[in-house]
Amino acid sequence: MDFSQVLAEKTDTILDKWILAVRKDRRIESADDLSYTAVKDHIPDVLKAMVTVLSKHQDNDIQSIVTASFQHGAIRAEQGFDPAEIAREYHLLRTVIFDALQPDLLEGIPSEIIRSMRLIDAIIDEAIARCFKSYVEERLRELQQLQASLTLHNEELTRLISANQEYLSQLAHELKHPLTSIIGYSDLFLRQQRRKADIKENYSNLEHIERVLRNGRQLLHLINDVLELSRYEAGQIKIQLAPTNVRELIDNVCQMLEPLAAGKNLQIVVDCDRAPEKLITDSFQLQQIITNLLSNAIRYTELGTIIIMCQVLENQRWAIAVSDTGVGIAPENQAQIFEPYFRVSSSDRPYLPDSTGLGLAIVSRLVKLLQGQINLASQVGVGSTFTAIFPLEVEF
Repeated sequence: MDFSQVLAEKTDTILDKWILAVRKDRRIESADDLSYTAVKDHIPDVLKAMVTVLSKHQDNDIQSIVTASFQHGAIRAEQGFDPAEIAREYHLLRTVIFDALQPDLLEGIPSEIIRSMRLIDAIIDEAIARCFKSYVEERLRELQQLQASLTLHNEELTRLISANQEYLSQLAHELKHPLTSIIGYSDLFLRQQRRKADIKENYSNLEHIERVLRNGRQLLHLINDVLELSRYEAGQIKIQLAPTNVRELIDNVCQMLEPLAAGKNLQIVVDCDRAPEKLITDSFQLQQIITNLLSNAIRYTELGTIIIMCQVLENQRWAIAVSDTGVGIAPENQAQIFEPYFRVSSSDRPYLPDSTGLGLAIVSRLVKLLQGQINLASQVGVGSTFTAIFPLEVEF
């Protein structure tokens, strides 16, 4: 029996069942927000090459498997998959293929069955190896970019610190732990890479790469916030005024942060029916304000809804409000919430590890820069509403 022909006929069915299995598997959370096409990626090419390899009448098409798997690994890295999720989706592919071919395999002679099963296993193993190789290379490329960015930021940070010693002690404390982790895991990864003998050993290094990148991103986020605050304090932020479509700007921010909200099953509701039609402001700084307020609402909300409301007020003013159903802020902390490095915590709810305590400090300063004011209304256990009020036309 020619099992390659059977596999060719069942390829579409296998793909549909595999994508369904991937979406249902809670161990592959990165696929939740991907489209059918994005999940499918280059797997059809792997199956097509598998058909050729199984055929007794055609030359083996190993190169097609190598190419398809290599591209698959790079794309999965860009999509944010972790190594365990990639390994899991290939495990599901193997299972779905054998389930689909089982009735036909049972009708074949033992030698044909053994040959086909061995070839399928070998093909999937090779696909996994090539996939992880490209995944590692993509992660290394991101790591190199991150390292270059951190180097540039470190130089500017050093210059700013030498000119201004305020917050130096606090900054050193915040940088200590992620920087130590980056150094430690980078050293471990490099030593393991020097000793590796086989491409499949890359899998054991992937977790270390992920930790380096995770801590690196956290450090870079902190440095960016520090630099943004320092630029404001030094009067280095220059306003670029232009007509701004506030509705479009809010939609862009919501689209950017939608995956973050979806990851926590939060709904973002936008009410901009009364938004101003004409607005003269700095669109980049306004986007920074809205992004920080929305991301902060998502970070401190575990259940419920986040509402963004925008409306025109009297006296040539307009307002934007971001409301959440999060943890809320106690009255005694509300006066300090816009101070640098202040983070609300309690015995039963410590501050979040990815919070720098600078986001709202930056927001308050940018609001002031755009000649506005920001107000807070909050109740512990109910939620918070941050309302920023601006002139319809910023003047300088």
